[in-house]
Amino acid sequence: MTNELKDAVRERCRKMEIPLVGVANVERWEHPPFRPWMPEEFFPQSIFSGARSVIVIGLPIHLPVLETSPSIYYHELYRTVNTLLDQYTYRLASFLNEQGYPSVFVPRDGYGSIEVLRKNPIAFFSHRHAALLAGLGTFGVNNTILTPEYGPRIRFGSVLTAAPLPPDPMIDHELCTRCMRCVRLCPAGALDREGYPEGLTNRHACAAHSAALNKRHISPCGICIKVCPVGEDREHYGREDASPYEPGEQHGKLCRSWDHVRRYGGA
Repeated sequence: MTNELKDAVRERCRKMEIPLVGVANVERWEHPPFRPWMPEEFFPQSIFSGARSVIVIGLPIHLPVLETSPSIYYHELYRTVNTLLDQYTYRLASFLNEQGYPSVFVPRDGYGSIEVLRKNPIAFFSHRHAALLAGLGTFGVNNTILTPEYGPRIRFGSVLTAAPLPPDPMIDHELCTRCMRCVRLCPAGALDREGYPEGLTNRHACAAHSAALNKRHISPCGICIKVCPVGEDREHYGREDASPYEPGEQHGKLCRSWDHVRRYGGA
């Protein structure tokens, strides 16, 4: 039954045009792939006591829109993807409830505002770690999850369910190339050259920069994910060359289009 149910969940995701879906059992939080790890109160079964599995979905951030960041264009795309993540995970949880398995969705962010995040820069559940344990990607130097399909240009949502679903295999090789472009180009200086978890993000610096952009209505920043060379989406959009992201570089129509977008819609 659980294999049939997992197939049914994947079919629901296909109909909702969700490109990435992975499943982790809750035991993976108890036997983490690296140390240090999160405290037990952040485990799925600590948040929803009936949880036996976590379903993680991923929706991509379209690279050409992200390339205009910081801008109102990326700001609106970010909001759109967040809304879809909440809707889709809610619908998946409802479907599982109808099948007789108690389930809940987890909101995509889990904090009230960027100002709240500046005071306490952590949410009550980590979709990044859930995506790692569900086999969707691996951590990069930028402390985000990199996927083969989209690199770090993807956002995740999760469903905690009592259904004992078969877990997906975790990715057993690192996707990050250690190019350090994200470290070098981070406008907040929030990243370290060490890999995760040794080189944890300076969350306060990142949040402060986002707060400044938010006042101009063009948050979030997005630099560390747009400059990452990993992801099949770069080839899809013809963006294998990352040199236009370098400060002072100008590459004709491409950069002119970014400048045009940035001149409008924000303060």
